[in-house]
Amino acid sequence: MELMLVLAVAAPLFGAVLVWAWRERAAAHWVGVGAAAAALVAVALLPIGRGNGNWMTYGASLEGGWWHQVDFTWAPSLHLDFAIAVDGISWPLALLTALLGLLCCLHNALGAERHTSGSLQVGAANVATGGPSLAAGKTVGVPGKPSPMLTVLLLAVQFASTLVFFADNLILFFIAFEAVLLPMWAMIRRYGDPAARRHAAAKFALFTVAGSLLMATGLFVAVADIGTADLGAIIVAGGVSPGLSLLVFALLAIGFAVKAPLWPLHSWLPDAHTAAPTVGSVLLAGVLLKLGTYGLIRVAGGLAPQGAADAAPVLAVLAALGILVAGLVCLSLPELKRLIAYSSVGHMGFVVLAFATGTEAGVNAALFGNLAHGLITPLLFFLVGALKARTHTGLLGSLGGLRLAAPMLAGVLGFAALASLGLPGLAGFWGEAFTVYAAAERGGAWFALAAAAAFGAFLAAAYLLRMLRRVSHGPVAPATKGIGDVSTVELVVWAPLVAGTLLLGLVPGPLLDLFGEGLL
Repeated sequence: MELMLVLAVAAPLFGAVLVWAWRERAAAHWVGVGAAAAALVAVALLPIGRGNGNWMTYGASLEGGWWHQVDFTWAPSLHLDFAIAVDGISWPLALLTALLGLLCCLHNALGAERHTSGSLQVGAANVATGGPSLAAGKTVGVPGKPSPMLTVLLLAVQFASTLVFFADNLILFFIAFEAVLLPMWAMIRRYGDPAARRHAAAKFALFTVAGSLLMATGLFVAVADIGTADLGAIIVAGGVSPGLSLLVFALLAIGFAVKAPLWPLHSWLPDAHTAAPTVGSVLLAGVLLKLGTYGLIRVAGGLAPQGAADAAPVLAVLAALGILVAGLVCLSLPELKRLIAYSSVGHMGFVVLAFATGTEAGVNAALFGNLAHGLITPLLFFLVGALKARTHTGLLGSLGGLRLAAPMLAGVLGFAALASLGLPGLAGFWGEAFTVYAAAERGGAWFALAAAAAFGAFLAAAYLLRMLRRVSHGPVAPATKGIGDVSTVELVVWAPLVAGTLLLGLVPGPLLDLFGEGLL
């Protein structure tokens, strides 16, 4: 299984290189799809044989430990090894990353939406967006044809994100964490909305780089204190020295909170989502936000458990405020994609609040809610992208009557919205419900935070039902008239997310059991 572990990381990287090399060939997209599919198969096979050979690597008990490991010495003087490992916490996130990577590559290859650059626009509009002109002789996209370079960027994000989830070396973790930035920035800057992409890409880069500087400081302080960059060994040893624990956690938590994003460090996210192409929004919601929450739970919490306990009240208050602010903002937003983007701030607030409780129920709620959001919100972004591609608008006031114009599209949108608001029986329910339970279980002032989270769930129901009323009901709006229903291509891309949302909602037990096998 060690070979599968390496293949899960390497397949997207080699796929990106091949697609770039063959970008002029018609089959380039399918090379990317094949690489993403190979990575998904490799990740899916990793649970086979778990419990044999590597369970006791760091002295972990049979209740938790690595399933498989690969470790090659790289630069010992820098504490840098190519050390990757997988367990019950990292595997579901790697599987989610591989699934979304494959669906995004399919979405691009099958032409569910066409991506073009500004190079084919002439006149003042082209100058205003900063795109190259025809006079310059540069064209990087052809109308009506999907872009191979977008597939390259998708695979690059998948490679770096998978490496983050599997990294068992703190320096390698940081390198991989930073490697996600460039392809995601390029995706927004090159393939985003011409009216907003420059500003959104710059803001995305500014916030994430600033957060990464703090995160890097925290990681290097931890390595200097312990004398090793071995993540698993540090976790089993109990983390950094008590005197440094709060400092290390604070530095790491701020860095990860930017990526999560935690209020009030969230303002880059709605702009990035609004400007990004559909597949960019899918990976932002389903993968990049998970880097922040995974880092907060496993790395910050693992390296500095005492600091996490000391900072828990502050973290919980910020999370609860984020839940409430996001809900109130979403109630007034007139644009569909921005509404879904802001909803992620609230959902990630539940994840952070659950982690801050420090209880077993809270950590499980955080991990479960994290994964559920990675299924539901990407589905919503796929749906919003399909609707905007048909109607050329995302304004709620310009939409209406979708259940009459495209009943299947309206049905899937309703399903995703109900899952997002936490309807029992769907994946979104368990994380939010047990976050409230875990906070209330702490007693005292935590009851107020539990109440705030519960009210935030009510706000989520209000703004999502408002969205459905405006989009799906009422008379057919001019923009939605004759738009056509769900295509076979769209069904192929969306079906795994619908199935996953149902499966986790109806049968949450196996996933919770996997979390119990993790190293925390």
